[in-house]
Amino acid sequence: MSATLALREVAIALPGRVLIDALSIVIAPGEVLTVMGRSGVGKSSLLAWIAGTLEPPFTSGGEVWIGEESIAHLPPERRGIGILFQDDLLFPHLTVGANLAFALPSSLRPRQRRDEAIGAALREADLEGFAHRRPETLSGGQRARVALLRALLSKPRALLLDEPFGRLDRALRRDVRAFVFEHARRRGLPTLLVTHDEEDAHAAAGRVVELGATS
Repeated sequence: MSATLALREVAIALPGRVLIDALSIVIAPGEVLTVMGRSGVGKSSLLAWIAGTLEPPFTSGGEVWIGEESIAHLPPERRGIGILFQDDLLFPHLTVGANLAFALPSSLRPRQRRDEAIGAALREADLEGFAHRRPETLSGGQRARVALLRALLSKPRALLLDEPFGRLDRALRRDVRAFVFEHARRRGLPTLLVTHDEEDAHAAAGRVVELGATS
């Protein structure tokens, strides 16, 4: 069942410097909310905090909820958060199929069911027959789609996008962006996009939060 992603009174700081102070946001199922702001205001740090990977010297406080569950105390692997970065981070020594299999829950057995799930995901992305390909043989757009499929196969309850379109050329950026947003909305995933690009925000067609706007 789809659920909201809620941030409550989030605060993130470095020694001697406050980055984010008392930020509260609720993102509806299927909504893409965009966070913008100049470099260094804490955009990527906010995503890391939500995902549970923010490390010292950062300090933080606040709450993050998915639906009725508070997840701030959970380790990253139990938060149900999918994340895409500017780099696709595909494992170069694994095939496309093996990269996707890495995201499948270990409870999905036997092997035939795992192969069926991978095949269905590849067909959905117009990549049928790519399971045995190596990542280095794919185009930038194909790699971006595989990265999204891997995130979605883990069955996330929310999706974080850390400038995932930044390395794509203009035409490819438009196509991949549409692919990502369509899949997030179809699955009812509350999605938080960090970007410097106003076209990304326009394509997201949702609310925009500007960090550091009053500083």
